Amino acid sequence: MAEKKAFVLRISAEVLKELETWAAEEFRSTNGQIEYLMQQALLTRKKGAKRKKE
Repeated sequence: MAEKKAFVLRISAEVLKELETWAAEEFRSTNGQIEYLMQQALLTRKKGAKRKKE
């Protein structure tokens, strides 16, 4: 597994509560859910960039 780097994330209380609920529904930690969502967004972005090149 790749080395992980810790950093501070400022987030509204409402958004955090929603993320915590979503993470629990998918049996992930809140941190794991945020990491998963970021990975999905990056993959989507990469796919979009590929399509623009074609």
